[in-house]
Amino acid sequence: MENKDRRKIVSVIGNKQIEKDGVRYRLAFEIGKALVDNGYRVQTGGGQGVMAAALEGARASKNYKEGDTIAILPSFDSETANEYADVVIPTGLDVMRNGLVANAYAVIGVGGGAGTLCEYAFAWSMKRLILAFENSGGWSEKLANTRLDDVVRYPNIPEDKVYGVTTADEAIKLLNANISRYTSRHGGIKF
Repeated sequence: MENKDRRKIVSVIGNKQIEKDGVRYRLAFEIGKALVDNGYRVQTGGGQGVMAAALEGARASKNYKEGDTIAILPSFDSETANEYADVVIPTGLDVMRNGLVANAYAVIGVGGGAGTLCEYAFAWSMKRLILAFENSGGWSEKLANTRLDDVVRYPNIPEDKVYGVTTADEAIKLLNANISRYTSRHGGIKF
């Protein structure tokens, strides 16, 4: 039974190196803030770039409370988390921790390279709701409005795909309208 009072966690994924005054920083900051404004918690891989910008934005929300920002680290060194992370989980799993980052209620991508592509693939396989900023370059722009494969993840959601968005407001509207539709959990690989 789902706890109705528990706030849902949304992962923000993307480049680990971005320009502080660039579009990726702005989009990550804005989506982090909008998520907490709308009652969500924000999870990232805990590093710099998009990850730090999203958690910084989350902390800028008027609704921010300690515990709203979560970092899932690849190492055992909790000191590597960016300064905006409240909850730091040092996994020691290296890149395999991408599966943990992707297993939130929803995943939102900003730009991204190979690590982000890995997180998109995990999120798709784990039947998560996925949004991608189609105006942020990288894998997010390439995957926005596409399906990652031909598997029918949700027969009752014929439009299932990586949903493309261009603004935090658009992302929040889409997230709020669809998060309750994406409730299946990955039950293991079936042959």
